[in-house]
Amino acid sequence: METEKKPATSMAKKESPARFKNFPMVPRVVYGTGCFDQLGDILLPKRKNSEAPIIYLVDEVFEHKSLPGRLPVLFNDKVIFISADEEPKTEQVDSLVRYIKKEFEELPSGIVGIGGGTLLDLAKAVSIMLNNNGNAHNYQGWDLVGKPAIYHVGIPTISGTGAEVSRTTVLLGPNKKLGINSDYTTFDQVLLDPDLTIGVPKDQWFYTGMDCYIHCIESLNGSFLNAFSQSYGEKALDLCKEVFLGDLCPEESREKLMMASWHGGMSIAYSQVGVAHAMSYGLSYVLGTKHGIGNCLVFQHLQDYYPEGVKLFHEMKRRHEIELPENICGALSDEEMDTMISVSLGMEPLWENALGKSWREKISRETLKEIYLKI
Repeated sequence: METEKKPATSMAKKESPARFKNFPMVPRVVYGTGCFDQLGDILLPKRKNSEAPIIYLVDEVFEHKSLPGRLPVLFNDKVIFISADEEPKTEQVDSLVRYIKKEFEELPSGIVGIGGGTLLDLAKAVSIMLNNNGNAHNYQGWDLVGKPAIYHVGIPTISGTGAEVSRTTVLLGPNKKLGINSDYTTFDQVLLDPDLTIGVPKDQWFYTGMDCYIHCIESLNGSFLNAFSQSYGEKALDLCKEVFLGDLCPEESREKLMMASWHGGMSIAYSQVGVAHAMSYGLSYVLGTKHGIGNCLVFQHLQDYYPEGVKLFHEMKRRHEIELPENICGALSDEEMDTMISVSLGMEPLWENALGKSWREKISRETLKEIYLKI
């Protein structure tokens, strides 16, 4: 008896679009007081040969201090001191990449960033651009990087930005302030040594710590919130409250703020920030305002969006006797104000997280102008 032939079916199932992003995390991290001195042992197996240097990008505040003498410099390694007075720029990244390629016959064995968010973001961006063609501004956006970055290490010397753990490197470009958000941005190795944050000026300590606090408030109150983000955000928020409202000894404060920064950065991996960050980007692009203080300048006026968070912010500010500058937007021209608003509204994922999918119906250029004029 002849059996009925059934139509051939493919064993391969049709691929369905991924519902969830497969984010990278920092694969290796060392934590502890004095762990900075393990850097040489960590870098040694990553050295390709004596002609492929390790490039250290170091905040120039350390240039005449003891830290450079502790760097494990070998062969033709290069230490480059960089000012963190201004936000990192795409043209700065391009300049560093050109210099490194001209100075050395081989690509570096690795890039080590030592400093705050500016230096960490520069290290991430330079490591990407050494392995990818073109200019850095061409990669501002989401998932535009085609080739893996070279090996890169992050060592924060101030706590709060979360740059040590994030998959973005935020840069001022010719037309916008936006991160290179990619799976290749995340550091391959991070060293968390709380003692490296000794000596940070009080105002800077507060502004950068508030960056972490605002991360938490925006993430925990956003429409993108999920259990992953919530678990990290709640822990970071608790640590911020201990640091800025508690009565910790200096050592405990350094340790807890360093971990708050880590958890705060992780809280937005599967979520997003919100109104303060979106508007802070506009401030930074037009006025060059540093990220931490920019967030504070905006956040103080966002009681309509984050009432409890803003109330607690003012309590922290009073506790530490912090005075924010005033009237920094008062002398802006109409063109500058329009640019500031446009840059801010261009941060669409941040607005969607803050106000939902219909965010365009809930915010206007006039509303943003009113807030900016209060700053």
